[in-house]
Amino acid sequence: MTERAASSGGSARQGAGRIAWQLLLTLWVGAVWSLHFILLPGLEQMGLAPLLIEEAASVLRPSVMLITVAAASVQLFQLAVRRVGWSDLRVQMLILVLMAGGAFFALRLQDNPLYGIFCYLVVAFAGLVLAVQPRPDEERD
Repeated sequence: MTERAASSGGSARQGAGRIAWQLLLTLWVGAVWSLHFILLPGLEQMGLAPLLIEEAASVLRPSVMLITVAAASVQLFQLAVRRVGWSDLRVQMLILVLMAGGAFFALRLQDNPLYGIFCYLVVAFAGLVLAVQPRPDEERD
């Protein structure tokens, strides 16, 4: 294998990692924010019955949180492959997302639905903090 072919293969893998990071981040952060701040208020604005909106939220929120936990796990794995330390804010935010996602599913059995909404909002704002961080392949200034 020539040196040029080896270097182009490495840059192709780096490009794929960059694309995967951005797509996963867009998928789960966009889904969390869109559901809570656009779709559910839009259903309420349309005049649907509150019970119908609650039913839609009770079906959609766990699906979005499952996607979030899966995507955050893949992103945490990407950071682990790059040997990023625990002190990195991206790692801390992803661990917070995974813990809040686990708490969301563990607290679904409680009578008070506010615990689940709190966990959902923690995930939403941790995703927002993560979205403004540089990608793992970018150098910090």
